[in-house]
Amino acid sequence: MDSSHSRRDATRRKLFDAAVTLIAEQGFSSTTVDEIAERAGVAKGTVYYNFASKNVLFEELLRHGIELLATSLQSAADEVTGRGGSRIDALDAMIRAGLDFISRYPALTQLYVAELWRTNRAWQSTLMVVRERAITVVETVLREAVARAELSEEIDVPLTASALFGMVLVAALDWQSYQPDRSIDEVHAALSRLLQGRVGGQAS
Repeated sequence: MDSSHSRRDATRRKLFDAAVTLIAEQGFSSTTVDEIAERAGVAKGTVYYNFASKNVLFEELLRHGIELLATSLQSAADEVTGRGGSRIDALDAMIRAGLDFISRYPALTQLYVAELWRTNRAWQSTLMVVRERAITVVETVLREAVARAELSEEIDVPLTASALFGMVLVAALDWQSYQPDRSIDEVHAALSRLLQGRVGGQAS
């Protein structure tokens, strides 16, 4: 049974990778199940065996991808706070984890950002749920920072969490598309300075 489960997981991973790459390249509507199956190296029937429809595949793809991202962010924060670091340091570690994730899964990130602003998709409610999953991880650390007096009580936690999340997404995509010569350390350092409030050129 374990072997069968592992094979199914491996097949689903192939389908996820094929679907996200194709949809990022040519859009959801233009991507067919035949193309997904061909890119994944499986029979068309295998797609429908694992997912009832292309819409279901896409929804599961979003859920799976954002869950990976949320887990990565949470692990980064936990690692820092576990060794006694501040919540600001934890947020900084989450920024780095987000950049690492996006550099590993650029097609998924492009797809997520492209779909985020559409309002006519059948999976819009799913998109909102997965977005909330990732944002909540950031919100939790921000609330802890406020409680520990590391941040002002006047901070708007939900909006700040969205701003930080969006900052990492957009900066990472811009980096990969228009400034690929920059290292991830450079990009992280720039975003870290924004987080720390040192954009005005004050000494660190």
